[in-house]
Amino acid sequence: MPILTAVLPVLATAIVPSFAVGGCDAEEPDASPRQEGATIARRPNILFVFSDDHAPHAIGAYRPHLPHGAWMSGVDTTPRIDKLASEGVVFTRSFCGNSICGPSRATILTGKHSHANGFRRNGNKFDGDQWTFPKELRRAGYRTAMIGKWHLNSDPQGFDYWDVLPGQGHYYNPVLINEDGRRTVEGHCTDIVTDLALGWLEDQNEEDGPWMLMCQHKAPHRTWMPAGRHLDLWADEDLPAPPTLFDDHADDAPGALTSQMSIGRHMELFYDLFVTTEDGTVPQGGSALDASGYRNLKRMTEAQRARWDEAFGPRNAAFHAAGLEGEDLVRWMHQRYLKNYLRCVRGVDESVGRLVDWLEEKGLADNTIVIYSSDQGFYLGDHGWYDKRWMYEESLMMPLIVRWPGVVEPGSTVDALVQNIDYAPTFLDIAGAETPANVHGESLVRLLRGETPEDWRDAIYYRYYEFPGAHQVAKHFGVRTATAKLMHFPELDAWEQYDLVADPDELTNVFGTPEAAPVAAELAIRLGELRAQYGDR
Repeated sequence: MPILTAVLPVLATAIVPSFAVGGCDAEEPDASPRQEGATIARRPNILFVFSDDHAPHAIGAYRPHLPHGAWMSGVDTTPRIDKLASEGVVFTRSFCGNSICGPSRATILTGKHSHANGFRRNGNKFDGDQWTFPKELRRAGYRTAMIGKWHLNSDPQGFDYWDVLPGQGHYYNPVLINEDGRRTVEGHCTDIVTDLALGWLEDQNEEDGPWMLMCQHKAPHRTWMPAGRHLDLWADEDLPAPPTLFDDHADDAPGALTSQMSIGRHMELFYDLFVTTEDGTVPQGGSALDASGYRNLKRMTEAQRARWDEAFGPRNAAFHAAGLEGEDLVRWMHQRYLKNYLRCVRGVDESVGRLVDWLEEKGLADNTIVIYSSDQGFYLGDHGWYDKRWMYEESLMMPLIVRWPGVVEPGSTVDALVQNIDYAPTFLDIAGAETPANVHGESLVRLLRGETPEDWRDAIYYRYYEFPGAHQVAKHFGVRTATAKLMHFPELDAWEQYDLVADPDELTNVFGTPEAAPVAAELAIRLGELRAQYGDR
């Protein structure tokens, strides 16, 4: 194709850039004793509430800003997070740099993309000896705590207190680990993490200076097991379905067809959706990518299991009686999945409400910044999928809502391109601490103050590494601007390009068309520049 002849040299530059900027592997010293001084008490506390796999379009406050998520409008999923947004700011173009749980957490701790912090895929072990923002906050006089999902295969460092789930953790009666060892706590994980967070806060003395608490939830990660009180939410109604539920991926790179995250082909009726056989037993045979829910059922107390069976027993019987096939079966599976997912979200939403209410009751709300985010987005049936990993919008986007009384304009939005590499420098800027030069991100404080810096980034960089691996998503990297996206799949020798204004659902790959060639060339140049800037070899 003549159009490719003109563009290919530019694309080659994007794949193998000139590395005028070196790598970002330099380490910083470990935490030193906290500073003392009266000014410490006047700096704001930081409450960082972080969930797992919470898609922005599962948040009411986000839907007016997401064309691809408009189908969820009208579903009351997150009243307390929506209230937080009305009192703060919503970042409408907030993205991760690697859409997978552990790598996103490592990026937030270090302010660096995955290739620089060393945690590229789940299963890696995070090098806790490297520089992280909690260590720097401690040096600046902040008390720091990490409670909940850690998922980095190493003990937390840089925290005055930590209490974390091993691995993914259990929804019911989870094991928790702290410096004193392991223990099992009865209850639902979201409630337990919130209780522990509130307990730590109760033990803090404001005269000792400001604090930074990372309250990190397992929910709404697969497999979706809501608390007993939420099992009947939306039980008697049909939730909307995305218009792309039966997307055939005709224009996508070959990897989209060979990935394993289709609701119809890869979601397990029992292991994911808890549908037992007609006689109430566990089905025989089959393979479960995630059997954690099945194992968790065995950990339930008698009362917990009775409540679970009360809710799902009649619904499972009705499913078997219906004898669904084809698209009708996919639609039913989507409903069961989406409802359980959103029921888990409701638990997180209540957690946000409990934490904010505590701040109000203690008179700390005016001097505490509350941040809500999640490690990446998630497919809620969009394109027929569940899970994440892709650079497509539903998994690339991550929610970011910030309430900062007296600084952030209530009910405002920020449309600038931001990433999770920006969290660490933002926390340090708030604390009045310096950020090392080798950190990739930029502080968001200017944006939070309502400023629009002329030198703010015009594009974000993405790279996914985990192949072969769960869900078999091909390795890829790419660039996204405010209006367009270019993705490269090196092992497939394939490219995808999307016009995000005309095609927000990313249904038409325009790469290789004459009309899109000039933009492809511009995006390729920008991609090469970003790879050089971040030292990604």
